[in-house]
Amino acid sequence: MIENVELQWLLSFKAVYEQLSFKVAAQKLQMPTSNVSRHVALLEKTLDLRLLERTTRKMTPTSAGAKLYHGIAPITLALDDLLEEVCLDGESLVGHLKIIMPDLSFLAETVAEFCLQNPRITLSCDTQLNPTEGLLEGFDLVLRFGRGQLEDSGWVAKEVMRWPSCVVVAPQLNERYPMPQSIDELSKVPCITSLSVLQGMPWHFKNGRTIQVLSNYKVNSGQMAKAAALKGLGFAILSSHACEADISNGALLKVDLDHAPEDLVLYALYSGRKYPLAKVKAFLGHLEQSMKYMLQL
Repeated sequence: MIENVELQWLLSFKAVYEQLSFKVAAQKLQMPTSNVSRHVALLEKTLDLRLLERTTRKMTPTSAGAKLYHGIAPITLALDDLLEEVCLDGESLVGHLKIIMPDLSFLAETVAEFCLQNPRITLSCDTQLNPTEGLLEGFDLVLRFGRGQLEDSGWVAKEVMRWPSCVVVAPQLNERYPMPQSIDELSKVPCITSLSVLQGMPWHFKNGRTIQVLSNYKVNSGQMAKAAALKGLGFAILSSHACEADISNGALLKVDLDHAPEDLVLYALYSGRKYPLAKVKAFLGHLEQSMKYMLQL
């Protein structure tokens, strides 16, 4: 029976099963919707099975469709891995690299340079600070910040870069609130926190210490947090590099506590396959070199 089934039929079925939409599957496969629909129909006719129940409102897999999908998914994944590895033997890297990352200038430069060096790479990049688990599906690599222990997931977490951090306060706010000497005292003064990134709350310090802080100013932006700190809206945890000049000129005061804040870390998250995709390995190597060069500046 297998000699009567074409690989493209299976790939079209797999895409439709994952998207539950011929139109979206066709966009993902970069082919006309009519072709995808025809492939699935030919596959069902050859197997003499209904794989997907279609109505005007929704599409649902049959039990046979679910069984076929779960059977072919590991095969197509292994085939993707093999093709990526074979591409390394050629003169240049080939493939579709799908990334989620923060919208930061140094990362933008890194990605652009990588694609310039590898013109046969097709890039799809979404910029988000706090991608949810559902958004990770379908992406090869996710770059995200963390402070403290990362939540457990099925993804491999590779540290890309680490920035020591400190707690700061503007002099005008320090006039209203005595300088905290401990993290327990810090929990009683107004603070600037993240809305959802970096696990939001609580604040994480070295040696596994955490505290809940008072906050009326929550933002998912280091620049906004720093601007608010300079205006005296609250105490803030910032990377030491980001506020070094402001501490030097007296615009911000460094708060010495009994525990130092956890470092700000940029992580690269990718699939926990036995062998990382060639395009992911190549990009991570390029990213590491870029970070080393940036540290030397």
